[in-house]
Amino acid sequence: MSRFRPTKNGQFPPAYATYSDFCQNLIDDLQPLYLLAFLLTGNHAEAEQCLMATFADAVTANWVFIGWERSWSKRCLITNAIRVVLSEQAEGSSKPESWCEVDIESRAVCTINAVARLAPPLQRFVFVMSVLERYSEHECALLLARTPRDVVEARIQALRQLSGFDPAFAKTAG
Repeated sequence: MSRFRPTKNGQFPPAYATYSDFCQNLIDDLQPLYLLAFLLTGNHAEAEQCLMATFADAVTANWVFIGWERSWSKRCLITNAIRVVLSEQAEGSSKPESWCEVDIESRAVCTINAVARLAPPLQRFVFVMSVLERYSEHECALLLARTPRDVVEARIQALRQLSGFDPAFAKTAG
C-alpha cells in the first residue's frame, strides 16, 4: 500500500519525517555516523562537533520525506564536516588522530587510520564522499564548492596515497 493513499478515515498519512523519526534514525545510526564524521575530519574532537551539529539540525528539519532521514542525516553530517574542516573560517585542520587509543593491529583500524591521514583534507573528503559514500563527481563538486575536475584530481591523488598502503605493514610505516 502506498504511503500517500488516504487511510480508511480519509486522512493522508504524514509525508514528512518528524522529530522523533530523526531521533530514532540518529540513535540507530550513531556508530556509522560517528565513523563517517571521523573519516571526514580525521580527529575525534571535530567528529564529535560535526555529529552534535547534525543532531541540532535534526530539530529544524521540517521538509524531509519519510524514509529519507538516513540520507539526509549523512548529507547534513558531510555539510557540517565541510564547514568545520574546509571552510575559510576553519583555522586549519587539526592533526590526524588514530581511530582508537588501544594499540590494535586490526586491518579495519589500520584502514580507518590510513583514510583519516589522507592529506590535504580535500583529498580525504573526496575519497570518503565519492568512493565510500558513492556520491557522484557532480554532487561532490557542488558540496565542496569545487569543479568536477578538482574532484577527479583529488580522488586520483587520494587513491595514489592509499595505493601504497598495506595494513600488514601499517604498524611499522606509521
